Amino acid sequence: MSPPFIEVLGHHSWDAVREAIHAKTSSDVVRALRRAATSSCSLADLQALLSPAATPRLEDMALLAREKTIRRFGRVVQLFAPLYVSNECHNICTYCGFSMNNKIPRRILTDAELLREAAILKEQGFDHLLIVSGESKKRVGVSYFENALLLLRPLFSSISLEVQPLDTGDYERLRSQGLSAVLVYQETYNREGYGRYHLKGQKADFTWRLATPERLGTAGLNKIGLGVLYGLEDWRTDSFFAALHLDYLEHSYWRTRYSLSFPRLRPHAGGLEPKVEMSDRELAQTICAFRLFNNEVEISLSTRESPHFRDNAMFFGVTTMSAGAKTNPGGYAEALAGKTRPERTLEQFHASDERSPSEIITMLRERGYEPVWKDWDASYDHAIG
Repeated sequence: MSPPFIEVLGHHSWDAVREAIHAKTSSDVVRALRRAATSSCSLADLQALLSPAATPRLEDMALLAREKTIRRFGRVVQLFAPLYVSNECHNICTYCGFSMNNKIPRRILTDAELLREAAILKEQGFDHLLIVSGESKKRVGVSYFENALLLLRPLFSSISLEVQPLDTGDYERLRSQGLSAVLVYQETYNREGYGRYHLKGQKADFTWRLATPERLGTAGLNKIGLGVLYGLEDWRTDSFFAALHLDYLEHSYWRTRYSLSFPRLRPHAGGLEPKVEMSDRELAQTICAFRLFNNEVEISLSTRESPHFRDNAMFFGVTTMSAGAKTNPGGYAEALAGKTRPERTLEQFHASDERSPSEIITMLRERGYEPVWKDWDASYDHAIG
């Protein structure tokens, strides 16, 4: 049996990994690209592809990443919508609009409000729903999520969660009610840095959060989503550790599918400025590097990113996108009622791409890609060709 990932992580020094990435040469990048052309890259190859030395080879990386993505997933992009059910939170996190110390109105959706939001998304065509909430286990805990699944499961073929980490037994309970996937982002793998951003609440426990994907694997979830929040610490080093985590999980829980997300810090109530800037070009490099490292992983991009960036993201590895997202509880009903700008004080972050789902569909089709509403399992055969 594999040791816990916390032990694996302990064998890798943050500073040593960072130095190794920055020490990679153009020759290392060429070797990594040659291997990627015939198979998947190693972790050492990934370091080269994430390095400054790879920057001049971004076009080569993108072309190869596109080829591998089409070969595995076809010319399709899966669409999903986040449904924010609550902004109640008992954590203090310096980068999040839901942080407990932010003086904002708090809201938890009722059953009727949940169904109203769901009906709007269903009418727009969505069949893949992501339930999102702040971390408030007393008021918005397992019983709330179980009830939400019972209400919403008849309407959607796939429902995922992005909420507070839970126990293995809780995940098993929710899986029995139809939960398909769970997304849990470590935010940063720099343990010292993690403590600077997570000041209070259960999320301040680095080890508990880090072990969440292992509890998900033990509970038998169909899919686990990983990611870091770019802007907190060195993006190259955090990307390596996310890949290390993915590699560990794929070997330990090989029946489970995996996805990766690449959120960059966005404006929010509280207003933390990024410690480390990540340009569009650097984000593209990161996505390409992950695709060359892993041909099977689903790569997701949210409305945090600009329309221009999202218009081209499928060309270098992205397979999943949110569309028309509202990041405040009840946001879809508010927009339908004519409130074109949702209450910013209720948002987790400000979206950059505010186009409607129909506009995203048009954009994808104009670029030769087919939008897919259902989960991948039902779409593979149709997609490839």
